Formats: sequence, structure tokens, C-alpha cells
Amino acid sequence: MALIDLSKQVALGIDIGGTNTKFGLVNHRGEILSKGSIKTDNYEKVEDFIDELYRTIKPLLDEHCQDKTIEGIGVGAPNANYYSGTIEHAPNLNWKGIIPFAEMMTEKFGFPCKMTNDANAAALGEMMYGAARGMKDFIMITLGTGVGSGIVCGGCLVYGHDGFAGELGHTIVKPGGRKHWSTGSEGSLEAYASATGIVITAKKMRAEFPESMMNEYAEDEINSKTVYECAQKGDPTAIEVFRYTGQKLGEALANFVMFSSPQAILLFGGVIKAGDFILKPTKLHMERNLLPIFRGKVKLVFSELDEADAAILGASALVWENA
Repeated sequence: MALIDLSKQVALGIDIGGTNTKFGLVNHRGEILSKGSIKTDNYEKVEDFIDELYRTIKPLLDEHCQDKTIEGIGVGAPNANYYSGTIEHAPNLNWKGIIPFAEMMTEKFGFPCKMTNDANAAALGEMMYGAARGMKDFIMITLGTGVGSGIVCGGCLVYGHDGFAGELGHTIVKPGGRKHWSTGSEGSLEAYASATGIVITAKKMRAEFPESMMNEYAEDEINSKTVYECAQKGDPTAIEVFRYTGQKLGEALANFVMFSSPQAILLFGGVIKAGDFILKPTKLHMERNLLPIFRGKVKLVFSELDEADAAILGASALVWENA
């Protein structure tokens, strides 16, 4: 039987965001051979977007893949359905309705295409290239503009019967609480633990405490980065913003642990740059709300993947999944 030379196999990983789409050619070791990006929101029609994606990526394929085989395309995208290969009613994309995206990509590029939502892709990337290597049971939580999640049980991502399982960011952590700016739900985790939620908390708290350093910034300058800078300088109000955020996140994580008993919960995204300001209260309130049989068993760790490349790596991991 002939041996397969894995070094000659390459996956095309594509991460579609509301503003930018990033892509890269990735080998089995998680090395990105070449990468680039285009503006997602420049294209009202998905057909024009795919045409531009092909025009931009084709020279990279010609340059890097003369002696290599493209095994397929992996795509991470909002509201992507793993089973059907469709993007369905994505609120932050120009293309409305149900888009048969994987089919359109295969038709244009000539390679098989698999896709899932961006948080699931991040979980796959972490399992293949990052801190979850060797783990069969873990939860990936992405803390950025929103809160995404990917749940891995027994080495497999949990997709549910329709492909949309794992929306932990939209679970209710405070019934009747803060109204979500997009969904309208009241008290969801995303409304508190995302970068957007942190800004809402910070603006509320700085209004209550005029002596806070956060009041030195204009309204539109308040973001998770400026709150972190104030916390680093010892501002008690900024520190309390992260403590409160960590409390809400930790309480939610306790529920998630008791649901699937993971080996670890991996945290990823811009919010984790706050470090111990958010990690310590998160760990404290997670452990405090766990049953004794779960306490001290679940590691809470930051992602090992470079934030700039994680989305590309995660998307490419779809190609190797079950290969």
C-alpha cells in the first residue's frame, strides 16, 4: 500500500465575518503557507463575493500548490449550517435568506467545501492545533463582539438535529435582565460577557462613580481596551466591571459544566486580554456554583492559537475532520 505524503496536502481555510473575510492555505501541521483578506460588506450579492474571493485566491493556489494537493475548502461563517452547507438568515451579512454557500463554492473552485459557524470552527482548530489537542470533551467560548461557543463531546462537535446547537451565548443568565441589542432577549450571557456587554456595564458604572478614571474618556472611547487600561492603573470601578463580567460568565460556565462535564473550558477572543481581571472572578464563580462532584475538575484556560490566524486555522480544520 502506497504511503500518503501529508506534507503535500493543503486545505483552504476561509473565515467570513460581517466586515472582513480572511483566508489562508494551511498544511496538516497548522502552518499557514499564504493568507489574505477581502472586504465582506463590499458585496451586496453573494455571487459577486464568491467571484472576488476566487479572483483573489486563485494566484495563491497557482503559486503554492503546483506540487501539493488541495484537499478541500473549510469555511467558518455566521449562521452556517454544517449539515446543509448553507448560511441561513445571518443578521450581519448583506446576503439574506438561505444561501447554498458550500455548493456555490464547490462549483466555483472545483473542491469539496464544508462549513460551520465561526465558534465551532474555532473549537475544531483548538482541538487540532491548540490547547485542546488530545481532549475529547471540552467547551470553546469565544468572547468578542458577541459570545460564541463550540461544544465537543466524545471528540465530536455537537451540532444538534438541525446543525445549530451550541448557542451558549444566547442562554439566559439573568431572567428579565439586560435587553440584547439585536435579539431582544432579556438577560442573555452575550449581553453581559461580550466586549459589547462590557461597554454597557462600564458606561453604567462610570455614571454611578464620577471619580472613576473611565470618566476621563469620551462616551465613544469606552471599549474593553480602555476599561482594561483603567483597571491596570488601579481604578476600582474598572476592576469592578471585569469582576461583575467574570461573575456572570462564571455562573454560566457552571451550568455548562454540569450539562456536559468537560475536561476544560477554553476561552478565546479579545476580551481575554484582560487576563486575571476577568479570569479570577470567572473561575471563582464557576467553582462556587458547581456541585461538589464537579468542583476542581475542569480547567479554565486561554486559547493557544494566535488570534489573527485562529479563524483561518479553525476553518481549515474542517477539511481534516473525519478525513
